[in-house]
Amino acid sequence: MPDFSAFAGRPCPAWYRTPQLGIFIHWGVFAVPAWAPRGASITELARTDYDRLFALAPYAEWYANALRIPGSPTAAHHAALYGEASYESFRPQFEAAAQTFDAEAWAELFSRAGARYVVFVAKHHDGYCLWPTAVENPRRPGWNAGRDFVGELAAAVRRRGLRFGLYYSGGLDWTFREGPIQTIGDMFACVPQEADYKAYAAAQVRELIGRYRPQVLWNDIAWPDGEGLAQLFADYYAEVPDGVVNDRWLSNARLFESLADPAGRKAFDDRARARSAAGHADRSRPAFHHDFRTVEYAGGEDMGEQKWESCRGLGLAFGYNAAERPEDYLDGNALIDLYSDVTGRGGNLLINVGPRADGVIPDEQSRPLRALGAHLAGGSGA
Repeated sequence: MPDFSAFAGRPCPAWYRTPQLGIFIHWGVFAVPAWAPRGASITELARTDYDRLFALAPYAEWYANALRIPGSPTAAHHAALYGEASYESFRPQFEAAAQTFDAEAWAELFSRAGARYVVFVAKHHDGYCLWPTAVENPRRPGWNAGRDFVGELAAAVRRRGLRFGLYYSGGLDWTFREGPIQTIGDMFACVPQEADYKAYAAAQVRELIGRYRPQVLWNDIAWPDGEGLAQLFADYYAEVPDGVVNDRWLSNARLFESLADPAGRKAFDDRARARSAAGHADRSRPAFHHDFRTVEYAGGEDMGEQKWESCRGLGLAFGYNAAERPEDYLDGNALIDLYSDVTGRGGNLLINVGPRADGVIPDEQSRPLRALGAHLAGGSGA
């Protein structure tokens, strides 16, 4: 068992502990197809359609996964528009469109919205990296941007006095294990356990820490190597003393391997399905250590005294979904109410924007942010 005793009793840094607004950003190759089924939230689908959860999910950033599910709405949509083109074929379109990316415009909007920190997705589940990494992907060499989008945004955000954080998908990388994923059991069975992935993920996170010094280190889904995790945290805190880590660092090789067995995965999914049908939010992501808990499209009830953060999109997706309609988005009043509810109960609201491939944040997303900023500037918020 790794030794996490050095972190026992570590207080959550004061800057993060204060209830506040953060901005989440999901942007990447998935912004080219920019499509997912709309109309039902991920939490609603978990209750009503658990066995087809990720085939029907409104998460446009999961396009590559849904495309691999036979008979999914995404597969039908893709065949009609793109024929047999691969997900990877969208890369040149993204990189061409992304040349108009304006980090200063993003940072200015976030500052005016009243945000105090920004968390940028450096690598999502499709494995594409938004910085010129020196750590080569052994399964898909060169699967990264040549332009340093991460560095540009970090500088622009910090010039405005905001803190900068990074998201990294440690638990899923479809260039190593592509699934497809339909259920939560499928998802955890897809966490790569191969030695080359463990080395790759650890080296990339260390590169991100050393190069950008993120004050939030936001891992997603799980972490493939429990043995090296305590040292990774120790090195992170040494580099960024006021940094924080979230709670999505589950490192349970026995669980991941057991889910490779269909019987084990069925038993896991039966339990998860029953909990979802009963309306029980899953807050059981065990982690050896964390500075704050994370809930997704959920209210964050029963968090007690621990510091927590609620993340969700302004719409039903994190990545840009061109199929979403105005009624799928929070308007200014709804966002103000959500902010007041979450921060009033001690949480941070990490609200997500999903820019288009050209880097433009659509009006449906920028308008409520501006409304929240005006509300906070008027003295009625923190």
